[in-house]
Amino acid sequence: MLLRDQALTVLREAIVTGGLAPGAVVKDSELAQRMGLSVAPVRAALARLADEGLVEAKPQSHTRVTPLVPGQVHDAAVVVRAMHEVAVREAVPRLTGEDVAAMRAANDRFAAALEAGDVDAAVAADDDLHGVLVARCGNASVAATVDRFTPAVRRLERRRFAEAHGRRSVELHERLIAACAAADVEDAVATTTDIWTALLSELEDDSDGSR
Repeated sequence: MLLRDQALTVLREAIVTGGLAPGAVVKDSELAQRMGLSVAPVRAALARLADEGLVEAKPQSHTRVTPLVPGQVHDAAVVVRAMHEVAVREAVPRLTGEDVAAMRAANDRFAAALEAGDVDAAVAADDDLHGVLVARCGNASVAATVDRFTPAVRRLERRRFAEAHGRRSVELHERLIAACAAADVEDAVATTTDIWTALLSELEDDSDGSR
């Protein structure tokens, strides 16, 4: 793994999990020292995180972790929802029995992680489930867009999975898997829309209506 990618993985994870809190000021030299890296790959990682909307830089001032602004997360979630809808539409006709089994196993892990209160494991299992469809759709642009915008949504998803709302996700996943097993493209797409609309509804509840 390139040093830049190593720094990116560590910093993104710290932001998403709250290790670097919203609004926290970050300094490339301090981060580099903490990770045992030179400044250059850390700066490159911060530039990528700025593109993802996870940090913001003010020239001649500071770089900080972006606040969790519902309107901005909403915009990213709309894009991610659209990409997952495309992925499902293209993937369902191509799914194998092994793919469906992998989705079921991922949802079992997801439910168990929620029951145990393990948010990290819940997020990983959710990624595994939807990742089957993104991978099987074979559209590199869809995959790249999902990778680009998902981190902006992930902080809210983690909070959602830590609360009772995650139980509803298990049920929606089961419905999605059933549609995939039946090769019912329209139902699978509609269920995917429902999954992401539930998240968007929570964003709207968090917002004061200003965008």
